[in-house]
Amino acid sequence: MTTAQLHVLPLTRATQPTPATSGATPVVPAAAPVSPESSQVGALIRGHRLRIGLTQRELADLSTISVRAIRDLEQGKARRPRPDTVRLMADALRLGSRARSALEAAAQQGRASGHGLAEPPAPPTALHAVVGREAEISVLTGELGSGSERLVHVVGLTGMGKTRLALEVADRLHATGVPVLWHAFQGASADHLGPDEGPWSARVAAVASALYPTAPGGTAGEGGDAMALLAELLGDQPALLVLDGAPAGPPGFERLTGLLRSCPGLRLLVTSDQPWRVPGERIFLLSPLEIPAEDAADTALENAADDIAAPASVQVFLGHLRRVRPEFVPGPVDLRFAARVCRGLDGHPGALAAAASWLVVCDLPALCDGLDANPTALLDHLGGGEGAEDFRRALRLRLGRLPEDASTLLDALCDHPAAGFELTDVTALTGRSLPECGRMLRELLLAGAVRATHEGGGSRFRVLALVRAVCRGRAVTAARA
Repeated sequence: MTTAQLHVLPLTRATQPTPATSGATPVVPAAAPVSPESSQVGALIRGHRLRIGLTQRELADLSTISVRAIRDLEQGKARRPRPDTVRLMADALRLGSRARSALEAAAQQGRASGHGLAEPPAPPTALHAVVGREAEISVLTGELGSGSERLVHVVGLTGMGKTRLALEVADRLHATGVPVLWHAFQGASADHLGPDEGPWSARVAAVASALYPTAPGGTAGEGGDAMALLAELLGDQPALLVLDGAPAGPPGFERLTGLLRSCPGLRLLVTSDQPWRVPGERIFLLSPLEIPAEDAADTALENAADDIAAPASVQVFLGHLRRVRPEFVPGPVDLRFAARVCRGLDGHPGALAAAASWLVVCDLPALCDGLDANPTALLDHLGGGEGAEDFRRALRLRLGRLPEDASTLLDALCDHPAAGFELTDVTALTGRSLPECGRMLRELLLAGAVRATHEGGGSRFRVLALVRAVCRGRAVTAARA
């Protein structure tokens, strides 16, 4: 006799309905066999439901718990129901004190066991290695793994590698036993093998649609049911929900806070091009990759035994170059030209990939000359099609959403030489107070228009060359109009 059956039999006697006729002999249906995949709490619920002759739908109506949640509990797909769920279930089943206590104990045992999901879902599979992001990956994995942050929002320009970063963080957390729920909004990067289609995919999509009812595919009607079901399945166990490529603007705040409250172990990792600016949000700015320094780059690259010793942006660029020219073996001169490309494109991963695609029809010196003349001219992938983002359009849209004072500051900075500047230079340029300049500069950082370097205890900033080119084009267009 299984452990679950040992609990079911005495509960059946304790809660047996009184027969309508005093002389009648009550007939108690035998407890249904318990599958190896089911849980103790699920077996108890199923046994009590069958004993009093309720269907799952009837129990759902009596308990106000969804049919899907009841089915998942009975089948062992969810093993850690919340205390409120146990109370509602016990009330609907009309359990006596002993049966109620046994059900609560089984639920508590499931919550303590650490196995809330029978088959914890996994993140999508990345198609390419991640380069130069170890510091960012380590920080995010630590914050989300420990639960010190529950809402981390990775922001950055289109093509910066936000999805790839999220994939790596999710994969490392999943390797520690954390279930990963993944939802990609329309327009998100598809440079990976998506998660397995199944019950989890539909449930997570329903939660995402509930958070963003106005987005394509969004709906507000079933939002409450979707979130309640997720809470039932997860209980209070740690889990990661990734919302990749979230639409512009924050989600419904009440639903967001309700989701985090009902799933105390849930952590959210969001990627988009701008922050939500909601309470509790940890904004994580993803900057471009490391680029070679102007002064020491040539010597360092020439002396490198291979390009693995080169800065991350050079490694990424050469990796993309080999995809279009597999026979390519870089020499010292090639590495110098590669360094020029990386500096001209500010180490932007997506821009480096697009530029490398043009080496099918030109050589490195010609590519460098073209980028020196106009760094935005070669930003569209030569092959077009899937993955060929229009960076110029994306940059214009992002810069167009800047607050007016930050946009004015950016135009002023673009009129100055390309050398770096400090916060005090901004105050001298604008004549405004230090706090005001600090807030405007922060907006430019979050928009991805400015890159920060922190060396020797100081902070210096530089407008990206790509942004300068877009601003110049915008000014020319305005002058012609």
